[in-house]
Amino acid sequence: MNRRVVITGIGAVAPNGQGREAFWDSVKHGRSGVRQIQSFPLDDLNVRVAGEIVGFDEDAWIDPKYRKHVGRCVALGRAAAAEALQDAGLDTRQMPTEQLQRIGVLVGSGGGSQVFTEDQYRLYYDNREKEVSVYTIPTSTIGSLASEISMAFGTRGMSHLVSTGCTSSTDAIFYASEHVRSGRVDVALAGGVDAPLSYLILRGFDLMRIMTRNWNHAPERASRPFSKDRSGFVIAEGGWFFTLEDYDRARERGAKIYGEIAGYGSTCEAFHRVRLEEGGEEPARAMGMAIEAAGIEKQDVDYVNFHGTSTELNDRVETQAVRVCFGSHADRLCGSALKSLIGHPQGASGSAGMAATLLAMRDGVLPPTINLDEPDPECNLDYVTDVGRRAQIEYAVCNCIGFGSKNSAIVLRNLGLAGSPAA
Repeated sequence: MNRRVVITGIGAVAPNGQGREAFWDSVKHGRSGVRQIQSFPLDDLNVRVAGEIVGFDEDAWIDPKYRKHVGRCVALGRAAAAEALQDAGLDTRQMPTEQLQRIGVLVGSGGGSQVFTEDQYRLYYDNREKEVSVYTIPTSTIGSLASEISMAFGTRGMSHLVSTGCTSSTDAIFYASEHVRSGRVDVALAGGVDAPLSYLILRGFDLMRIMTRNWNHAPERASRPFSKDRSGFVIAEGGWFFTLEDYDRARERGAKIYGEIAGYGSTCEAFHRVRLEEGGEEPARAMGMAIEAAGIEKQDVDYVNFHGTSTELNDRVETQAVRVCFGSHADRLCGSALKSLIGHPQGASGSAGMAATLLAMRDGVLPPTINLDEPDPECNLDYVTDVGRRAQIEYAVCNCIGFGSKNSAIVLRNLGLAGSPAA
């Protein structure tokens, strides 16, 4: 079987908006969700800002009797996944077992419940062993995050987690689409979630000198992809999920369709633990593979959702990669760096970019890249600077570049445009 796979539901819990439409309203109007960190003491940290979600009710998504046994990541993931199912018009509570057995869960996460684990060790080494959760080991296992989401909705298909650094959710979404395409499941609940805000994690990233220290006084200005004065990334948390299903099934039940997953490519430079190799050859090859898999030409691509971390090397290499991949067409492409608005949600980056891209397709509005006051001369593409732009997108590339020399890209097709292959 070789089904076409479409997205029929989107859920989002983001630093600049809880819920899909709140997130999108902030994105298209260029509203930042980066702020002074509130969730833990900053003490002597050099980095004091993050894309933190304020006012999120974790208790609404976790049974109170289990609250001490699961991390924040679980609550964020369940909230986003619930909205994705609801948006698709699917209620798993009303489904018989045989239908639940045909729904799979695939999650991308860089750290999963890493902060939960850190908290448990702190309790233990503070001689507060009686407060340590009896589920410390299973909850600390990153794959448990997928299980927690499956249990929340009673789904009985595969329940897998992909952890490939910053490309985690992009890879998970593609693997989910392959399960739908092959007929192994009818529906896949797929996306990404990360909640990496803790003293130790910020301290660790700061040791590598890849996080900005320069904008503690103006948090909303801190994430500055492609800007000449960028000084490092801003860490963030969040969850973005999608309901994926077969195109014919979606049409038959009258579901709205945000777009189609048309192609995917992934490569590894095998170069360094954290540094990218200059030239951008392998990220370019990943994008090219995705475009080829979609069965289109490079000049058919209208829009790129950039990885755009706001680090000096990453932004420069990604620009090089786009030019290597698209050649002269790169000068006609436009794109956005979502991280300028929300910071860097680690393994959930790809799902965040995909959500923004699908909603941009729906409304014909390209989200802006904010804080790009003076572009780096080596970053010389159309980044849709400062304000959104009216434009139709038929084909978009969502690009991700991660630690460990990993590169992944997905091509999305807008089926709502006249002339698109919607049948």
